[in-house]
Amino acid sequence: MATLYLTEQGAVVRKTGERLIVEKEGQELLEIECFKLDTILIFGTVHVTTPALILLLERGIELAFLSMSGRLRGQLTPPKAKNVLLRMAQYQKCQDRACALALARCFVRGKVENALALLTRQHRNYPERGFDPYRQELQRLLHRIDTVPALNALRGLEGTAARIYFQGLGLACRQDLAFPGRRRRPPTDPVNALLSFGYVLVNTELASLLDAMGYDPYIGFYHQLDYGRPSLALDLLEEFRVPAVDRLVLNLANLRVMQQDDFVTDEERGGLRLRRQALGKFFRAYEEHLNHEFTDRLSGETTTLRK
Repeated sequence: MATLYLTEQGAVVRKTGERLIVEKEGQELLEIECFKLDTILIFGTVHVTTPALILLLERGIELAFLSMSGRLRGQLTPPKAKNVLLRMAQYQKCQDRACALALARCFVRGKVENALALLTRQHRNYPERGFDPYRQELQRLLHRIDTVPALNALRGLEGTAARIYFQGLGLACRQDLAFPGRRRRPPTDPVNALLSFGYVLVNTELASLLDAMGYDPYIGFYHQLDYGRPSLALDLLEEFRVPAVDRLVLNLANLRVMQQDDFVTDEERGGLRLRRQALGKFFRAYEEHLNHEFTDRLSGETTTLRK
């Protein structure tokens, strides 16, 4: 099963039998059978006819609408999950402070361990670049996670770890696309734009998966509940930031796959975003990265990040 990315502005998605056709100005751009898809991501102004929407719902295909900079505008989700008891249990556990803290520690521990692993690998390959102080500080913070007494204190520790990690990550960018530190709203440079864009894509996948499994993506344990915030998806995203996005972005920058002229000013939100022509290049690398097989060090099984 695959994800279809649509970025051709003004294109129309139509239904014909069990297939979807993407057209623009009377010219057919793509034809694909529905059984090959599990998700469609639409960027910018791409139109979808009502019969096509109904077919997607009937075949259980997720549809998400995003801005050209990757901001999620909304999703069309098939009514898969009917496990009300599971959601009731989730709501109860969310209000259990001890349970919420225990789960939050797991999310943060995974994030810090992955950050430490990336900087350790960079230190092993490039010891002269000065990664060691950042590695040592992350190691110290990692040992403190299990003794943090409350969620607010844990959030403070995680924020400190993220700041230290991103300082170290800046040393890992070895080519033209420098990384001045994490800048989110808006992303002011190409590396930050790629990081933000990648996080949105992974978070969208996680939210859809949680909903399909019967969980409420908006009721989390580590991230505070807020209107419109998919807190549980963001909780799970913490562990995936480094392996699914940061490693990919580092490779794209250092191998010069992405270059300065692949980015333009985001007129909607400020900062930078990928040009439409460069989106396809990023999506191909993203799909290859998430579907790359590796051996899990704990189970010994062959898997992928997407699995």
